[in-house]
Amino acid sequence: MDRFYYQNSIAGFLADSEDAVLGALARNNTFDLVDLQRNAWLYEIRFLKDLLRAESAGQIVFEYSIPRLGKRIDVVLLLHGIVFVLEFKVGADGYLRQDLEQVWDYALDLKNFHEASRDLTIVPILVATDAESASVKKEVSRYDDRVFEPISANAEALPEIIRQFTKEYACDADLSRWVFSRYMPTPTIIQAASSLYLNHSVADITKTEAAGENLQRTSEFVMNVIEHSRTNREKSICFVTGVPGAGKTLVGLNIAVRQFEKKDLAVYLSGNQPLVAVLSEALARDKKRQEEERDPNKRYNLTDARREVKSFIQIVHHYRDTTLDKLKKPILNGILEIDPAKVDRHKNDGYSEVEHVAIFDEAQRAWTQEHLANWLNRKKGFADFPMSEPEFLIWSLNLREDWAVIVCLVGGGQEINTGEAGISEWLRAINASFPDWNVFISDELTGKEYAEGELEGLLQANSHVERSSELHLAVSMRSFRAEQLSNFVHHLLEGNVPEAQRLLATLKGKYPIVLTRDLDAAKNWLRKQARGTERYGMVVSSQAQRLRPLAIDVRCKPDTVHWFLDDITDIRSSQFLEDAASEFDVQGLELDWTCLVWDGDLRWNNGAWQNFSFTGNRWMNIRAEERKAYQINAYRVLLTRARQGMVICVPEGNPEDTTRLPAFYDGTYNYLGQIGIEEIGGKSAMCNTAINLSTNLPISFI
Repeated sequence: MDRFYYQNSIAGFLADSEDAVLGALARNNTFDLVDLQRNAWLYEIRFLKDLLRAESAGQIVFEYSIPRLGKRIDVVLLLHGIVFVLEFKVGADGYLRQDLEQVWDYALDLKNFHEASRDLTIVPILVATDAESASVKKEVSRYDDRVFEPISANAEALPEIIRQFTKEYACDADLSRWVFSRYMPTPTIIQAASSLYLNHSVADITKTEAAGENLQRTSEFVMNVIEHSRTNREKSICFVTGVPGAGKTLVGLNIAVRQFEKKDLAVYLSGNQPLVAVLSEALARDKKRQEEERDPNKRYNLTDARREVKSFIQIVHHYRDTTLDKLKKPILNGILEIDPAKVDRHKNDGYSEVEHVAIFDEAQRAWTQEHLANWLNRKKGFADFPMSEPEFLIWSLNLREDWAVIVCLVGGGQEINTGEAGISEWLRAINASFPDWNVFISDELTGKEYAEGELEGLLQANSHVERSSELHLAVSMRSFRAEQLSNFVHHLLEGNVPEAQRLLATLKGKYPIVLTRDLDAAKNWLRKQARGTERYGMVVSSQAQRLRPLAIDVRCKPDTVHWFLDDITDIRSSQFLEDAASEFDVQGLELDWTCLVWDGDLRWNNGAWQNFSFTGNRWMNIRAEERKAYQINAYRVLLTRARQGMVICVPEGNPEDTTRLPAFYDGTYNYLGQIGIEEIGGKSAMCNTAINLSTNLPISFI
C-alpha cells in the first residue's frame, strides 16, 4: 500500500487544479469511489485551498497511512515546524467521543512510531464542519511529549486555531522529507494481525529495522521451505524460536495470510483459546468494516466475515478433533486407521484435511501421550490412544499424498500448564515414525530455555536436519517504551535485587511502574494514563482466590472477546475495570496499561518466594517444583502484558480474616519497594504522573 494518496508542497497544492488533486486521490484509492467519499474529498480540497492561500511554505498530505491501525489520516498539514493532524467529518454537526479518540490515536502513533515526528509539536484536530461552535482547549499532554489533547473545531473556527498554534509553537524544523520518513510501529498482536489481513507486510508494522528485517527473514525462510516442499512433493517441519515478545505469533499469522492469498491453503493453529477467539473476532470486524467502506450502501454480514477468518485461524484442538472423528473405533494393537466410510476422499488429499500448511503456535504446549490419552478416554471414548499430540498432528498431515509443511512456533520459559510435551516429543515422533520428513530448526532450539536437555541427541540421530539462525527472532518488540522490561521481570522473579534495581532505573522516564496498596488509587492511576483508545485493564493470577473482598473473583471468567475489543462504554470491556483477566486469558495478548493485583498465592518471605494455592477455606503450600515453576511463570506473563506501563496493587490484608492476614502481603510489598518501584497513594499522590483523559469538551479556546 502507498504511504499516501496525494502529497505536495503548499505552493504545489494551490497550483494544482481541484480535478488534479481529486484524480490523484481516486487513482490511489483501493476502494470503489462512491459519491460520499468523492464529495468529502472535494470539500476538503476546496476548503484547504482557501485556508492555505496565504501560506508560502509547508507541505500537505492527503490520506496518510497508519499501518498499525489499518487506517489513513484524512489530512496532515506541515506548517512552520508543526504537524497538524486533521480528521474531517464533513456535514457532521457535533463532536463524537470515538472521533476525538480516532484523531488522538493518529497523533500518538506519529509521535511514538514516525521518526520525523518524534521531536515535533503534534496537534490533532477533529473538524466537524457543521457543528454550531468550536469547543476546544489548547492543552499539551502531561507526558510533556508535545502532543496536544485533541482539538474540536468547526469549519469557521479552524483557520483561527491553526493561526494561534503557528504563532505560539512555530519552529524552523525542515519537514520537506517528512512524508518519506521511516514509520516503525510496535503493534499489539491484534493490530498486527489486522494489518496483515489488510495486506500490509510485516516490515510495515514493526518498530525497528532490526525487528522488521528479522521477521521478514524468518518469514521468507519458511516460505522458501514451503515452496521447496511443494515443488519437490516433500514433507517438512520448521521450528521457529524467539525471545519473549519477538513476534513468533506474527510470523505464523503472516505465513497463514500469505498462503491464504495464494489460494494454497494454510491454517494457523493455537491451543490458546482466548487468543484465537480475540484475533478471529478482530479480523472479522475488520473484514466487515473494510467491505462496508468499499460499498457504504451495502451491509456486510459479520457471520460471513467470521466464517472466512475461521478458514485459516483455528483452535488446535478443533483441528485435531476433526481428524479424530475419521478414525476407526476401537483402536486395535495401538495402530490408528482411517475409517473410509467417514471420509469423502479428495484428490491428492489422502485422508488428510485440505490444508497443506499447518502453523502451530506455542508448539511446546502440545500434550503428552498420557495427558491426551486420558482426555480422549474421558471425553471422546477412545481407549488406549497410542500417540502424543505432536505425533498425532504430524500423522494427520502425513496423510496427505502430495506434500505438507508444519511450522512450530516455540516459546521458552512460559509453561503454565501440566501435561505439556515439550519440543523433544516432536523430534522423537519424527525420528521414530516419520524419518523422511525434512527438519529445519533454529540454532537456538537446543538452548536450556527451550529444551529438556536431550534435543541435541535427537537431532544428531536424524539425517534430515538443517539448522539456521534465520529461524530465531532475537529482537523483542512487545513494549516500544521498554525493551528491558522482560529482563527486569526475570530478575524480579529470580530475587536478584541489585540487577532488578539496575534494570528498573533504565525504565525510568520511559515505562512507569508504580506500587500501591489501594485498589481505587490503582484504578484511578490506570484511567489517567490512557490517551485515545489505548487499552487498560486489571490482571490477576488464576490462583488469586482471596481478592473477593476487593470485588475480584477469579472464578468469574471475563468474556475475552469483549474484554479486549470493546470500549469503555461496554461493561464487559477491560476498561470498565470490573472484570480481571488471568494469565490464561491474556497470554499472547497485550494491553497498553495494566493493574496487577497481587494476592497471597505468591509471597516473598525471608529472601525467597513461597507458593500457595487456596483449597477449601485455607491456603495450602505448593510443594511440587513443577507447580511452583508454573506459578512463577504465571506472574511472568502478568508482569509483561503492559506495553506502556503498569501499577502493582498489593492489598493490605485484614488482621481479622485468617485467609487475608497482612503478613501474607507485607513481605511482597516491601520486596517490590526495596527494588525501587515508586509508591503512589491517594489522588493527590497521582497528580504528577496522570494524564487527563476527559471526554467532556471544554467550553472555551484558551
